[in-house]
Amino acid sequence: MKNYKARKLAGIMAGIVATSALIGFAAKTSETKKDVSQKSSEAAVVTNENGSISRSFVECTVSTNGAMVTEHRRETRTTLDADGNVLGTTSTEYAQTYPVGEVGMSSLAPSISQKSSAEVEDADSFMGLKFGEVFASTNFFSDADEGHLKCARFTPKKALAGFDDYFVYVTPKTHRIVKVYACAKEAVDSGSNWRRNYLIEALERRYRTWARPRHFFRPVYTFVIGPGRFVTACLAGYSSTYETVLAAWDDSMLTAAADEAEELRRAALKTAIEKRQRIVNDAADAF
Repeated sequence: MKNYKARKLAGIMAGIVATSALIGFAAKTSETKKDVSQKSSEAAVVTNENGSISRSFVECTVSTNGAMVTEHRRETRTTLDADGNVLGTTSTEYAQTYPVGEVGMSSLAPSISQKSSAEVEDADSFMGLKFGEVFASTNFFSDADEGHLKCARFTPKKALAGFDDYFVYVTPKTHRIVKVYACAKEAVDSGSNWRRNYLIEALERRYRTWARPRHFFRPVYTFVIGPGRFVTACLAGYSSTYETVLAAWDDSMLTAAADEAEELRRAALKTAIEKRQRIVNDAADAF
C-alpha cells in the first residue's frame, strides 16, 4: 500500500514537472513569437556646397508583439565646418505602430544622400508645380509674410482631400516658382489614434525620405526632399485661418528671388533719382 502511494505520488510529481516544463516551453515559444525585435543602423557623410560637412547616424528598431508591429527611428545629425569644428548637433526620433502585414517605414529608401539622380530629379515639384518654372498669371498679389515674393492662387490637377486653398509664390521679376502651399481650414486627420497622420506617410512615400519632427508640442514636420528642397507639414493649429498647411520650397529659388528683388530695388532707385533730376532741371529752367 505504501509502495503504491509512493509510486502514485511520484507519478503525480513527474506529471507536474512535465506540465511545468511544457508550460515554460510554450510560454517561451509564445514570447518568441510575440516579441521579435530587429535593429539596424546606417551612417552617411555629406559635404555641402559651402564646405561644411554633415554627418548623420540613424538607428531603427522594428518590434513585433502579437499582431502589431512597432517601428522606432532615431536620427542624430552633426554639422562641422571645413576645419572640423562642430557647428551644431540635432537629434530627432519617432515611432509608429501598425498591424502585421502592412508596410511601414522600413519600406522606404535610404537617406537623401544615397538617392539616385532619378529620385532626386523626381523631387523637383510639389502639387504638380515644378520649382523654377515660370508661372503665368495676371492675378498676382502681395503677402506681407513672404516679403518680396509674389503670390497667386492655383488649382492643382489632383486636389488633396479636405484641402481648401492652394497658393504659389514666385520670384518678383521673372515669376519663377519658389514656394507652393496647400491649406485646409479644418485639421486633416487620419481618423486613427494608433497610426501617424496619413499625410506624413504619404509625403514619406512620395519623396522617399523621412519626416523630421520640428516642434515639441505642435505636430510640425519637415522633409528634405532633395538638395536644397524641403516640405513642411503643420497638421493642426497653423493660423486663425488654416489648421493644416503643407508648404514646399526651393532654397536656390529663394536666393534667386532675393537677387531679383535687389535688382528691382536698384532699378526703382535709379528711376527715382533720374525723375527727381528731371524735376530739378525743369524747375531750374523755369527760374
